[in-house]
Amino acid sequence: MDTGNTADRADEAVDKGACGVRDEVWSGSWVAERLGVELVGDDELTELLGLALRRNPKRAHLLVSNVLGKHVPQSPSVVYGHGFTLGRRVRDLLGADEAGAAVVLGYAETATGLGHSVADGLGLAPYLHSTRRPVAGVARAGGFEESHSHATSHLLLPEAPALLAGDGPLVLVDDEFSTGNTVLNTVRDLHERYPRRRYVVVALVDMRSAEDAGRLEEFAREIGARVDLVAAASGTVRLPKGVLEKGRELVARYEAEGAAKGRSSSAASSWRPAPTGPQPNVTRVDLCWPHGLPDGGRHGFTPEHRARLEAALPAMAARLAEALPADARRVHILGFEELMYAPLRLARELERITDAEVRYSTTTRSPVLAVDDPGYAIRTRLVFPAHDDPADGPGERYAYNVAGAGFDAVVAVVDSVADTPALHAPDGLLAQLAAHTPHTLLAVVPSYVPEPPHASERPSMLPEPLRGPAFSSYAPEEVGWLLQDLSDVTLEAPTEEREEAIQSGGAHYAESLPVEYQPSEQYQRLFHAALDASAARLAQAAGAVTEIVLAERSPRPVLVSLARAGTPVGILMRRWAQYRHGLDLPHYAVSIVRGRGIDANALRWLADHHDPADVVFVDGWTGKGAITRELADALREFEASDGITGFDPEIAVLADPGSCVRTYGTREDFLIPSACLNSTVSGLISRTVLRADLVGPHDFHGAKFYRELAGADVSVTFLDAVSARFPEVADAADAHAKELLSADRSPTWEGWAAVERISEEYGIHNVNLVKPGVGETTRVLLRRVPWKILARAGAGSDLDHVRLLAGQRGVPVEEVSDLPYTCVGLIHPRYTRGATGADGKAVSV
Repeated sequence: MDTGNTADRADEAVDKGACGVRDEVWSGSWVAERLGVELVGDDELTELLGLALRRNPKRAHLLVSNVLGKHVPQSPSVVYGHGFTLGRRVRDLLGADEAGAAVVLGYAETATGLGHSVADGLGLAPYLHSTRRPVAGVARAGGFEESHSHATSHLLLPEAPALLAGDGPLVLVDDEFSTGNTVLNTVRDLHERYPRRRYVVVALVDMRSAEDAGRLEEFAREIGARVDLVAAASGTVRLPKGVLEKGRELVARYEAEGAAKGRSSSAASSWRPAPTGPQPNVTRVDLCWPHGLPDGGRHGFTPEHRARLEAALPAMAARLAEALPADARRVHILGFEELMYAPLRLARELERITDAEVRYSTTTRSPVLAVDDPGYAIRTRLVFPAHDDPADGPGERYAYNVAGAGFDAVVAVVDSVADTPALHAPDGLLAQLAAHTPHTLLAVVPSYVPEPPHASERPSMLPEPLRGPAFSSYAPEEVGWLLQDLSDVTLEAPTEEREEAIQSGGAHYAESLPVEYQPSEQYQRLFHAALDASAARLAQAAGAVTEIVLAERSPRPVLVSLARAGTPVGILMRRWAQYRHGLDLPHYAVSIVRGRGIDANALRWLADHHDPADVVFVDGWTGKGAITRELADALREFEASDGITGFDPEIAVLADPGSCVRTYGTREDFLIPSACLNSTVSGLISRTVLRADLVGPHDFHGAKFYRELAGADVSVTFLDAVSARFPEVADAADAHAKELLSADRSPTWEGWAAVERISEEYGIHNVNLVKPGVGETTRVLLRRVPWKILARAGAGSDLDHVRLLAGQRGVPVEEVSDLPYTCVGLIHPRYTRGATGADGKAVSV
């Protein structure tokens, strides 16, 4: 269905008025005259609201919405139009960027359809509604209480817990705001779990007192968040003294009179179910609901779900139309408690394709007094037993203003959980409907219950992270390695053999390890000189990127470094957060392999122990951005295979010379001393290994701990040297972070473009053999078979170690004037065994 047409029709419906053809008598006058209750505020209030009385010890009166589609049958276009228009107003308030990051939360049971309509109006926002129906196997992501409601406990059961964990605006939708307590309870619960900077409260009517409005503003200041309010109309309810007691007396008197007179449910009916009798004749309509499409927002409803529903609606409505009797002129679509949105959309589509007058409302668990008077909002009620085996036990349920309304046909729309013998029983809902309409139809929407995909194939428990000193030379609190220890396995192969196997396609680079480079004394002196010269610059970059992560990603991020180059940077970021903010951030290291993706078992472990939305992936630097793309692709595949969402593919790096990410400390291409060495600056941990005979489907990727190299280990020396400079660069790092936060940091991918150009210019025709930047060039010289090094003309001491290594390996260094990087390493493109230099002859290291 065309979205533009959806918007146009929604706007047209609202323009036609709140209730179509309205009675001259206000449907709140009966209560107002007897109890002295007044509605004061916008002129639209009496069009949007009527008044009724109910059996509730907390609040006797009930504001009955004429446009909600709960108690009062209404044109579905009018109902949908009001929610959709509110969503458009929210979109205008937030602006395109924030609207694109928003999540909408609706309240059960009355606002589940309204909230969903607001989400439609907002555009691409995912939607979730609270529920009073526990669902086995679905973890609770939150909950809260609604103080004045007949049934108070709300559960939040998103299929993807990360749905609520983003930092975009949270839009909370209810039909009315009377005290604001429900919103306060919700925000309080969610803000403790998933703090964010902005909330938007949406309602058809805002009826809070000035005092209650002030409490919301005070609460917003308390939590340090912005809270906006969007409502179709606003005002207050003036309640005279003793109104609760008077209301109770009035309800009791009219209930007793109704019972004594034996009035039928088409008038001010008895609270008792109708007498039992034969089962009604009901026509069942197969909607052919799309397989796997959620029936609503109980577990989340995404833009992709919305698109599937829009495409399927015309055919489903056509099936309803075909099942209706040919002479039906007034048709009612009756939804079921929290199942409001699906029946609403079906009713609206039916209204569009038929000439019949279509009305829509839903059943409810809220008991309300019925009085057959035009000045009273609830004129009739049907009473029937609950038919969905509710968690709080059996009880009465109600349908208002359906009996006696003259409908030629009523279509009850329920989910499959509610399609029970109780629904079809002689005193059930269908029998009650059949007593008041010539034709009763039933459409059942499959109840959507999330199932963990491949659950039977997963291990029952993954091992805990490895930690030093048993695995790595880092302190145990610095990092947990989500790896398996392969220290006892011989994995090293000569560099030339590895290169031949890799380029011939005979083996993947992650199936073996290079022989660890043992630096000469001259090279070690060069490392320490470089560390001394760059420690302050590294400290400032580490501070800046950490501040950006804390400001934009999460106030308590879970750092997940990409082993192993990202691990020293992850530790530096953790140390900065501790030094500057007193935060003790969790930090793990995981394996990612080009062409194979990230370790899915590590992701599963992280999702089991942390909110995926809090995870921030960390790497040392970017080259051409291959790992950035690899991670994004791998997370998409993981989401599709496991159904776990929330992991953000945006990598945080110390340096981004390739302009591949938004979260970085600098975009300069300079020497990061940790790139100069291998395991001896990375906690004595090898590159990660992924080989089928060593790593099973339920295992973490592997790595080795080179304990025998402890005498040459400078891992902690490197970290301590950089951390010692934190105090002197703190102000500069804060200022740089603020500057970056206000700047346009969108990736330009200029590095990737340069690599493609170099690949063609030098006849390589394979971007994987072009390694841009100081860090990547160093890796080429240490681990691969280099062909030549391109150096930017005039590059200084940042390349001293590169020139030293190139000289040792007989690799020429070619100066290039227009190079976007300080240097670029080229791997030999036509490898033969022993071709370590430009002439294809082996040289000794």
